Amino acid sequence: MEGSFQLLASLMCIILMGSFVRTKRDTTRNLLNTELHSAPAQRWSMKLPAEVSAAAGEAAVLPCTFTHPHRHYDGPLTAIWRAGEPYTGPPVFRCAAARSSELCQTALSLHGRFRLLGNPRRNDLSLRVERLALADDGRYFCRVEFAGDVHERYESRHGVRLRVTAAPRIVNISVLPGPAHAFHALCTAEGEPPPTLAWSGPALGNGSASVPSPGQDHGHQVTAELPALAHDGRYTCAASNSLGRAEASVYLFRFHGASRASAIALPLGALGLKVLLLLSVLAARAVARRRLEYPVTQDASPRPQAQESNYENLGQMSPQGPPAAVCSP
Repeated sequence: MEGSFQLLASLMCIILMGSFVRTKRDTTRNLLNTELHSAPAQRWSMKLPAEVSAAAGEAAVLPCTFTHPHRHYDGPLTAIWRAGEPYTGPPVFRCAAARSSELCQTALSLHGRFRLLGNPRRNDLSLRVERLALADDGRYFCRVEFAGDVHERYESRHGVRLRVTAAPRIVNISVLPGPAHAFHALCTAEGEPPPTLAWSGPALGNGSASVPSPGQDHGHQVTAELPALAHDGRYTCAASNSLGRAEASVYLFRFHGASRASAIALPLGALGLKVLLLLSVLAARAVARRRLEYPVTQDASPRPQAQESNYENLGQMSPQGPPAAVCSP
């Protein structure tokens, strides 16, 4: 009898444990289903690199991809790229796609150098910039706008920095008059990284230090000044950075008069002297060709000059003077 009770108790324990396991398994399955169904929907986001670098004259690609909270969207959309500031910066590119169309027709491309590489229907707004210039250096922001049944828009806040690199280039070199008949020289160059400038010339030591040029938006230009030119001759400005070197020269000739001094400064770039020589050769050829086309001939008997005829006429028209007086004894 006692054995029957133990067997019955064992069976009850097995049944209760199986029920507990099944209940726990069902509870776990229900919890998993609840997490799947209550998972937050995909939200707006944009992904861009922090910086893109390219050389001046070449092309650069600005990547931009985005996500949106809709499972599927095939309505009208617009893709926009701005420069400088988000939301308020000037647009440099804009295209629009009609409903259910993957073709985004370009409505704006600054200077015709901006072209969409990505497909907005596939959440890609990547942009290509052709023929880069130092003025293109800066930050760019991508934006997408949905229209039709859904009116939503999203724009990147931090954007992508486009860094344009360039070898040095002399922008201007000049000699300017100063007080007390003195002269000073200025040299301005641009490049990225910003170049360093150094002067060389008559009686100059290590040259002058370069200082930032005022009024430059991106800081790509620097200016070096020679405060006083004490000697006549050639002064050369050299600009250099990690990508190259450039030079330009100016010649100073002063003429001292009785009352005041004056000067002539001749700025010559890298090709200035060659251009002057070429112009001289062309001028000489033109003169020689003109002489061949119009030869100079001499007359066998030169014509009488107008002054001689006038002189003769005047001589004939001159009145005769009174006869000389003769005194007789």
